[in-house]
Amino acid sequence: MSLSLGPCAGAFLCDASLMNIGITDTPIGRIGLVEEDGMITQLLWNAEATGAETAILREGARQLMAYFNHELTVFDLPLWVKGSNFQRAVCDAMFSIPFGDTVTYGDIAKITKTPAQAVGNACGANPIPVIIPCHRVLGANGLGGFSGAGGGLNGIEMKVTLLKHEGAAGLLI
Repeated sequence: MSLSLGPCAGAFLCDASLMNIGITDTPIGRIGLVEEDGMITQLLWNAEATGAETAILREGARQLMAYFNHELTVFDLPLWVKGSNFQRAVCDAMFSIPFGDTVTYGDIAKITKTPAQAVGNACGANPIPVIIPCHRVLGANGLGGFSGAGGGLNGIEMKVTLLKHEGAAGLLI
C-alpha cells in the first residue's frame, strides 16, 4: 500500500470528497480556500486545487488578492467554522478586529469569559486564518503564536509578515 497526502496537503480536517478547493497564489505563498455547501470552511497553505471552481471560490480568490493589494480591509465571504460554540465565539471575536489593529488573548478572554490560554488554543485552531485574522491577536508580553506557515515562512514569520502588511508593525520595531 502506498500512502500520500491528498489535496489538503496534510490538513487533518479535510475530506476532499465533500469539498472544492480553489487555489490563489499570493505574496505569502499558495493559499487554498475550501468551499463546502456554499461556505468557506478552511484556508490551507500550499494546497492543490480539487473539485469545481465555484463562484464562492472565485470571490474568495478575488478578495484575497484585493487584501494583498491593499484594496480590501474586511472580507465579505460566507464562512463556517467547524468546531465548538467556544471556537466559533473566538473566531467571531477575531473577525471583529479591524485591519491594522491588534488585541491580546486576554482581551478576547474577557469577552468570552474564559482563560487566555483557552483563547490562545482556539486561535491556534482557527481553520480560516488571514480571513479570520488570528494574526491580529498577540500575547500580553509579545507576539504569541501563529499556526499558519506557507511560502517558506514559519508561523511567527507569517504572523509578522501579515502584521507588517496591515501596518500594525510599529509594535514590532
